[in-house]
Amino acid sequence: MSIRTLNYNDPGLPTRDEIKAAMLARLPEVLRHLFPNGRQLKREFQIGSLQGEKGQSLKVSMSGDKAGLWQDFESGHSGDIFDLWAVAHGLDTQSDFPAVLRSCTDWLGMSPVVPPVSLERREWIYTDVSRKPLVTVKRTDGADGKKTFLPYDHIAGKNSMPEIRSLYNLPGIAASERIIITEGEKCAQVLIDLGIPTTTVMGGANFDPAKTDFSPLAGKDIIIWPDNDKVGQEYVERLKTGVQSIKPRSLRVIIPPADKPEKWDAANAVQDGLNIHAFLNSVPQSKIQLQRYEAFSLAELIADKSPMPDDLIAPRLLTPSGMLVIGGAPKSGKSDFTLSLLTHMAAGQSFLKFTPPRPLRVFVLQAEIQYDYLRERLQKMGLSEEAILKAGQNIHITPQLKMLLNDDGLDILKDLIHEKFSDAPPDIIVIDPIRNVFDGGPDFGNLGENDNNAMLFFLQQRVEMLRDMINPRAGIILVHHTKKISKAMFKDDPFQALSGASSLRSYYTSGMLIFRPDEAEDVRSLHFELRNGPGIVNMHVAKEKGQWVEVDPSSITLVRQDYSRKLENERRRRKDAILQILYDQAEKGFLFTTRQFARNFEGKSGLGSYSSIYNRVNVLATKGDIKFFNAPHPVTQQSTQGSDRGYLCVPDMRLGPITETVDEETGELSEEFIPVKPTHFKDKQTGALLPVEDPDVWVCADGGDVCEL
Repeated sequence: MSIRTLNYNDPGLPTRDEIKAAMLARLPEVLRHLFPNGRQLKREFQIGSLQGEKGQSLKVSMSGDKAGLWQDFESGHSGDIFDLWAVAHGLDTQSDFPAVLRSCTDWLGMSPVVPPVSLERREWIYTDVSRKPLVTVKRTDGADGKKTFLPYDHIAGKNSMPEIRSLYNLPGIAASERIIITEGEKCAQVLIDLGIPTTTVMGGANFDPAKTDFSPLAGKDIIIWPDNDKVGQEYVERLKTGVQSIKPRSLRVIIPPADKPEKWDAANAVQDGLNIHAFLNSVPQSKIQLQRYEAFSLAELIADKSPMPDDLIAPRLLTPSGMLVIGGAPKSGKSDFTLSLLTHMAAGQSFLKFTPPRPLRVFVLQAEIQYDYLRERLQKMGLSEEAILKAGQNIHITPQLKMLLNDDGLDILKDLIHEKFSDAPPDIIVIDPIRNVFDGGPDFGNLGENDNNAMLFFLQQRVEMLRDMINPRAGIILVHHTKKISKAMFKDDPFQALSGASSLRSYYTSGMLIFRPDEAEDVRSLHFELRNGPGIVNMHVAKEKGQWVEVDPSSITLVRQDYSRKLENERRRRKDAILQILYDQAEKGFLFTTRQFARNFEGKSGLGSYSSIYNRVNVLATKGDIKFFNAPHPVTQQSTQGSDRGYLCVPDMRLGPITETVDEETGELSEEFIPVKPTHFKDKQTGALLPVEDPDVWVCADGGDVCEL
């Protein structure tokens, strides 16, 4: 294939002005791509520096004749949108302007498939972040075809390799979070010319990891693109040794396509006419498991005053690499609420008390709502035109995708997400609901989501795997159903309501429950559980004109008070009924385990269903109103083996009568009973069965006074 230089005066190519107009038309998107930490005001975009630090010293005009013009008040640098793009990609508009145009058009999707001129380059300059030359590497080709590389050390002023060797393209590394490492400067430069942040090491495939400064790559996502040969694999092993020491965020290695010849590399890929951006998003990559075993001293932890990472959804509802589970019963509005939350996050706007640091990129695997009903729901949300404009291309939602999140499902989703987010990966990945895509793996697949092992497999080998394939720093949101539990249990611990295995709750970083406290009202109550924060105050929300708004609890107090009184009265009635039945039945000679009692009195005395009685007895046991007699029946000697606790016991309980005696003088009948005293109680904190210290003393339900039996 012939190599030709791009001439942007060619009628077949977009002109400089056309490219600039296209960049300005997508200016907010361009700036978010270049500077994820920046913030957009109405007429101005602000960022701390050209390296993408937080702050406001660098300002970009967003509208009018000055759109795209910028100035960094700290460094004194300024320019237009081309200058800004060039700096962010390690290029220079003076010496590399064709490459700058090529990079812009490639990102815009306007460029033809033509290799850049840098394929014939013979000289490469290693610079520091401020673009001061450090080392120049020159290549010469001998008559025998052998390549020779001659380094010139600008600091030492002589032809030699420096003792400590920098990476190629340090300005591009500083401005980017994802870096490609190629084998050699030629391959690195062809990717840089395409606007892809790329680097390489000094010394070629046989470089010395101990003499290479990898520190600029710390905390970044790294992809190694080796040559397709044995030397390339050895190069990967050397890179792994050097890179792991500086703790990158992730490390992957491109697996060359099976149809590519030996020694095939990044430069060959450009010559082949591949869309490199698309190729990088779709080509198989092997993930390198990084050694992250660490232990820090108290002094180190206290001394570390570095800024905390920005919450994806503040305050601490969703953190980078975190997992939020949103639970709710069917028809509770959890999917609608979740979509409203996500659209605002995608627009960079606050929602209720939650805020994103910037407009977030969101992918939603929707496995429940069909297309027409999905669009109807979104159209009725009352989103502002501004929100729709800002979030329009930042959030992508599948309509009722019917699939399992197994190996095949992961591949399908990976390709779909890469297609929708070709320029940068999503910040948040959502699955709604997990029940419809759940896969517990080959060993636990038949057990379903109620099994702890199956749930752990799903979370680790499916959900986490998907995150690692797309963006290791992405936040995960899982939408999940809740089960029915008693209101008393809900009051004690609402997150017991989450369906499935307990491992889900122990795994997530944040939980949120949405439920209707009163079926007669449209108000929803939100409860929160945070592992990485002080907690979020529960709130009440409702929909007004399609939008979720916070509701003042005092506005529904009167309705609630009446409902609460009725509920409390009913709870008290059921408590009294259960305690009285247990007492009366014992006097008739009958003792019950929890299961026996629930089974015998299901649907009687207004106690409700088996599960309702079972749960209520457990609540009363937790409060100390019921204890346990964990011994054989005093009369029948029947064992309580098979019961988790023993016979139910209430204050002053007595078993009998064992004998009946008639007074000869008065003729009165007297009965003799056996006192039943507790042997064990249910610990309120742990739920464990613990021995009673003094069976003659009953600790009252409030944990305060004690009563003599």
